[in-house]
Amino acid sequence: MEKVEKQKLSESDICDLFITPAIKEAGWNQLKQVRREVTLTPGPVIVRGNLSSRNKKLKKFADYVLSWKPGMPLAIVEAKDNKHSISSGLQQALGYAEILDLPSAFSSNGDGFASHNRDAAEGEETETELELGAFPDPEALWTRYRSFHGIADEDEGLVEQPYHMDASGKEPRYYQVEAINRTIEAIARGQKRVLLVMATGTGKTYTTFQIIWRLWKAGQAKRILFLADRNILVDQTLVNDFKPFGAAMTKIKNRKIDPAYEIHLGLYQAITGTEEADKIFKTVSRDFFDLIVIDECHRGSAADDSAWREILDYFDGAVQVGMTATPKETEYVSNITYFGDPVYTYTLKQGIEDGFLAPYKVIRIDIDRDVEGWTPPPGMVDDLGGLVEDREYNQKDMDRTLVLNQRTKLVAERVMKFLRATDPMSKTIIFCEDIDHAERMRKAIVNAAGKLAKDNSKYVMRITGDSVEGKAELDKFIDPEEPYPVIATTSQLLTTGVDAKTCKLIVIDRTINSMTMFKQIIGRGTRIDEDNNKFFFTIMDFKRATELFRDDAFDGAPVVIYEPGDSDDPVPPDPPDVDNDDIGDPDDEEPTGTKKFVVSGVTARVMNERIEYVGTDGKLVTESYRDYARKQIASEYQSLDEFIWHWNASERKQAIIEELEQRGVILENLAETVGKDFGDFDLLVHVAFGAPPLTRRERAEKVKKRNYFAKYGDKARAVLEALLDKYADDGVETIEDAKVLRLQPFTQLGTPMEIIKGAFGGKDAYEAALRELEDQIYGQAANE
Repeated sequence: MEKVEKQKLSESDICDLFITPAIKEAGWNQLKQVRREVTLTPGPVIVRGNLSSRNKKLKKFADYVLSWKPGMPLAIVEAKDNKHSISSGLQQALGYAEILDLPSAFSSNGDGFASHNRDAAEGEETETELELGAFPDPEALWTRYRSFHGIADEDEGLVEQPYHMDASGKEPRYYQVEAINRTIEAIARGQKRVLLVMATGTGKTYTTFQIIWRLWKAGQAKRILFLADRNILVDQTLVNDFKPFGAAMTKIKNRKIDPAYEIHLGLYQAITGTEEADKIFKTVSRDFFDLIVIDECHRGSAADDSAWREILDYFDGAVQVGMTATPKETEYVSNITYFGDPVYTYTLKQGIEDGFLAPYKVIRIDIDRDVEGWTPPPGMVDDLGGLVEDREYNQKDMDRTLVLNQRTKLVAERVMKFLRATDPMSKTIIFCEDIDHAERMRKAIVNAAGKLAKDNSKYVMRITGDSVEGKAELDKFIDPEEPYPVIATTSQLLTTGVDAKTCKLIVIDRTINSMTMFKQIIGRGTRIDEDNNKFFFTIMDFKRATELFRDDAFDGAPVVIYEPGDSDDPVPPDPPDVDNDDIGDPDDEEPTGTKKFVVSGVTARVMNERIEYVGTDGKLVTESYRDYARKQIASEYQSLDEFIWHWNASERKQAIIEELEQRGVILENLAETVGKDFGDFDLLVHVAFGAPPLTRRERAEKVKKRNYFAKYGDKARAVLEALLDKYADDGVETIEDAKVLRLQPFTQLGTPMEIIKGAFGGKDAYEAALRELEDQIYGQAANE
């Protein structure tokens, strides 16, 4: 094909006519090894006010992913049309190869292939160009992959073990594939302790299932123990992600490990205890289990005296895999010291940037008694007649040693004010200092909710370890199909592991010193649930806990502080004074034993309230949706004149609108902040450049006064006048859609074809008349 003709082809044509045939000719199976147009990430959700949109400009989209077997990617190929050079897509391909940890990246414009080899040996060129017929075969790229990841010949069988493919066609996300493959490869190399760090909401249990499935099917692990510390975690796993194990799987109960089963799911509390008779794990031999997976392993499994650690020591010959969202690293307790460095880490920040996790906005509320402190007048007694200790009480004392009933009431009223302004049925978790505080907060919410709580007694419930009634409602609280309970007050029970994916509001009225606990609390809201219109969540903070977002440790790489010497115990020592924010089994919460002063007559008021959002750098910023939109439009168009020129030059205004939507600028959202009567053009120029906006109706009236329709025949004039009215009602998107001619009043003038031919003489003339109408609508804008 001539070069000039080739340059007229679209990127899609280049793929179909040149790139795909070349890959096929190299021996790649088109059905099993080649995937086209693969969305790796959907793009982050932008949140401003109560509005959200995806920034599709930032989605990661690979033209080709080449795999050895399903779920085992080897290479990325990025395609460009023939107006581009062979290597113009190579940087993009390399970016995708790096996030998938692949050694091979290619780019092509249909003339040949540019190749980047991340596993190039000393003296070997990293980047080369290949003729179209010289693309590497699957064996060559598999050999390169094995070299890149250090996979020996004898380990190849385990690494190649297929994934479980379910009937629904569900595929693991790119980071899950990485986590699974890195774990299998580490175990194949003989690693006995493996740590995976994955943010809450990223599918740790599904990832765990695929790891166990592949090891089990390969015969590498014949008996497996999955350990968790919450009954609900085991039960969720049993009926959801682990369901394909079927009859080979059992939940350990009645204090018996049944050797008839291969996959055992258990609470560590069910297989051990303080008494020797409770340690039923010792009823089987030390080599009974080949593989142990510890869910939420930050919850103490690496501590020397933890019950889990005793189990791990007993089965020390087994491969042990720790799963956590929050690696616990202190001077005294370390997952890293026990398991080794994580084989893979996927953070909350990465999840939000990719668009798999829900971003958050933070509402910080300062209460005067917390900030300024409060000192009781001499001789003051509390509600029970006890003398209130004469000292200054501050934020850390609130609801721990001092209860100000008016403060509790104020918090409840602010929560309900927010819910009423957004959605009173939004699932909400309120984290309190202890069980007593959780109960008082429940009562305060009942009173603040008024009719909402009267209409259904389960509108708000205390869900804590000591409340049988509350714990019984936990399943309903996390079930998207169950409207009640709406609000749960708790202290620790909901801090970890509970999959409350529809939770839209997290209220923190608890002092939090532990980064581990903070991450777990934030994790209750990070799941996106598109079916229930949940794309972001809100954190309402009364105790300045969200200052931890500014801590470098919030989303940084885990660091081991404890460094034992040659003769030291490799296990970090126990802390001399344990932080009660950091440990303990929340299922066994106890009311605090600290004496509290309960005082009703002291007022409390809000001193300060501000709203912050997650910025593009992962930091919290204070910014409105208008500010965000202004920056995005200004990054595309440097001035008002430049925007107007592009708008008027564009044959389809919708193309500009779609381009901005890719950046997260949604016109419906702008209309919410500026006004619903303004047209697309006026919304954009007003927000971005401060130009005074006109309504669509005002622009339409200006066109009518110019009487430019006079040059058209009666039928054409009637169509154009009707289009102008449609613009005034619905905007430019409607009149640019050919389907508009199927609506009233156009149907009275004939079919769309009759209108186009009869009134204008054909499609080209109709489109020219439509463009001229738009010129009349917007043409004077530069002079306004």
